[in-house]
Amino acid sequence: MSIAKLPLFDALTQKMKWHQTRQTLLAENIANADTPDYRGRDLKKFDFAQHQADLKMTSVSTRVTNVNHFSVVGQGADGFGARQMNNFEITPEGNGVVLEDEMMKVSSNQMDYQAATAVYKRSLRLIRTALGKQ
Repeated sequence: MSIAKLPLFDALTQKMKWHQTRQTLLAENIANADTPDYRGRDLKKFDFAQHQADLKMTSVSTRVTNVNHFSVVGQGADGFGARQMNNFEITPEGNGVVLEDEMMKVSSNQMDYQAATAVYKRSLRLIRTALGKQ
């Protein structure tokens, strides 16, 4: 069995993929911040327990809902539970993206991704040390 197939590493890998997919959605939200009638999207929180229960990923690509919206063919955002955000601020054009909020989410998402990556690297180093393969 490969080390990458251990449940801990599999869960960390999926968590990092979740952060990458979320970064794509947040970038789409920022790119469409001035697009009329655009509603931002975000992912539901990553749940390790649910991941362990599922142990499989669905691969669904995003689609353009309006030809005026920017869209990046992502890594299956719907597989992580992409959903419309609750928009409390709506511009006169009908856009519900608050640029400042999106930038804060991007920053937070990046820090969480770096933390997951650090845990993954340290866990690999620990296993290699235990196996005497330093």
